[in-house]
Amino acid sequence: MSEVRTLKVALLGCGNVGAQVARILIDDAEALAARSGARLELTGIAVRTVDAPRDVELPRELFTTDADTLVKDADLVIELMGGIEPARSLILTAIQNGACVVTGNKALLAQDGPTLYEEADKAGVQLSYEAAVAGAIPILRPIRDSLSGDRITRVLGIVNGTTNFILDQMDTTGAQFADALAEAQRLGYAEADPTADIEGHDAAAKAAILAALSFHTRFSLDDVYCEGITKVSAEDIAAAKDAGFVIKLLAIAEKINNAGDANGISVRVHPTLLPREHPLAAVRGAFNAVFIEAENAGELMFYGQGAGGTPTASAVLGDLVSAARRLVLGGPGRTETTTGHVQALPIDASTTSYYIGLDVADQAGVLARITQIFAEHGVSIEIMRQTIHRDTNSKVESAELKIVTHRASEAALAATVEAVKGLDVINSVTSVLRVEGV
Repeated sequence: MSEVRTLKVALLGCGNVGAQVARILIDDAEALAARSGARLELTGIAVRTVDAPRDVELPRELFTTDADTLVKDADLVIELMGGIEPARSLILTAIQNGACVVTGNKALLAQDGPTLYEEADKAGVQLSYEAAVAGAIPILRPIRDSLSGDRITRVLGIVNGTTNFILDQMDTTGAQFADALAEAQRLGYAEADPTADIEGHDAAAKAAILAALSFHTRFSLDDVYCEGITKVSAEDIAAAKDAGFVIKLLAIAEKINNAGDANGISVRVHPTLLPREHPLAAVRGAFNAVFIEAENAGELMFYGQGAGGTPTASAVLGDLVSAARRLVLGGPGRTETTTGHVQALPIDASTTSYYIGLDVADQAGVLARITQIFAEHGVSIEIMRQTIHRDTNSKVESAELKIVTHRASEAALAATVEAVKGLDVINSVTSVLRVEGV
């Protein structure tokens, strides 16, 4: 019987996820060895401060502040530091020294992933990043491997648990945005500085990664239209509910085939109305889900814990076992599956539907003037609801119009809204939100 190989594992970072990864490597060493075909020896954990308090008790001798030396002596490197530097330099050092790398660093991959992929290809090592999108949910490997014989046409994802929790609170309790955010912070779902989540930046980084794998083309953060949830009001949530919708922050990547040269991929993140019967509408709390449409497989949805130390550690360890198997069996590493270049389209080229809330004068001919504007811009109205408001003091009457359009180009829809704003019978445009799933 041949001797079982030992592979040295270096861990960079020991936060919430890193501490759980270290614990599992130690506690489940025998099971991981059986699955990977090699003993996975955790040789060190690089941290900023060795004596910092941690929720998981780990052997103190594993901790070091010398990340460079640790990386250079490793067969497998797990990067969970976050941020751009020194994470980028340490990953490149690991790759150049022949180590396979597992990372959960979506910001780095979205900003400079191509450099890392190219270096990994040159070195013949594996660069894996399942944990970078949707926590514990196995989504990147199914897209890359299970659906490699199909053509994905569209991806819709709830990929940020913080924003989903906030919007769910607003929907179920009627809370204002600020109150729902405060509750998310109290429960630990939102950071003290929640900017990356509520402004959509975290979801945008994940959208770029999903788009790259789904459409075999490199996309960066610059290719992603990004709009957060800070402008979503309790009134928007209530109006959506009244119309049979729920509001979610969606990461969307879809193939656009328009006439002329406007063919390519639209990648965007923004608040979106979904019909309450859509599968993604039922994703509650801090959970994540990714909904995929493919030519042959049809509709698929992947659902589960989108964050948290133990769930995300599961994704990291899955990548680690896969990389270890490759080292044991030999063969080239797997990084990305880019086979060509499809252009990234600006949001103006995308097709969607709009939900538009209008406060208008309640007088004859208003509806006709509004519908004429829509017709002139080639936008068809699917649903229109009117509610009359009467002010008993001034006896001024106004009407609230709620309009849902059929799908049209973003450019046509935006131009329609601007034209409607110019009508003298429009008191205000109370909300404009995109709609999917209708």
